[in-house]
Amino acid sequence: MKCPFCGLDNTRVIDSRPADENSSIRRRRLCDECGKRFTTYERVEILPLTVIKKDRTREAYDRSKILSGIMRACHKRPVSISLIEDTVNHIENELYNLEYKEIESSKIGEIVMDHLRQLEQVAYVRFASVYREFKDVETFMNELKKVFDNSEDSKDKQDK
Repeated sequence: MKCPFCGLDNTRVIDSRPADENSSIRRRRLCDECGKRFTTYERVEILPLTVIKKDRTREAYDRSKILSGIMRACHKRPVSISLIEDTVNHIENELYNLEYKEIESSKIGEIVMDHLRQLEQVAYVRFASVYREFKDVETFMNELKKVFDNSEDSKDKQDK
């Protein structure tokens, strides 16, 4: 592995441990030349996934798009970065477990919304309002009503 500081390739692993719920390996490395330490991650290479967009064009799956969408939805909400990354990991695992070579962006959006609904309700409504392209206040209010109805159902089940 090439050192990111001095560029030489005489580095060695000084520590390895599982990361991301055992889906990757985190390795601490030491450069024998400059003495600096750095971290690398080893992840299983997964078959490429193609996303079919609304306009029927296709593009390679990009994890960062899901991450940035969730980050925007959770802006100024009490949700930690690590919880957001865990959520993206769960979403990504769900996508790959479907074992599709191609998946429609609408299916990805629905999966993201399912996870956001459980993560944080305001973030869910923010994401849904952009994703579903609410045309008027009535449509937006109907979505809010669904959120309130689901949260009331959850409270009723907990009380019993």
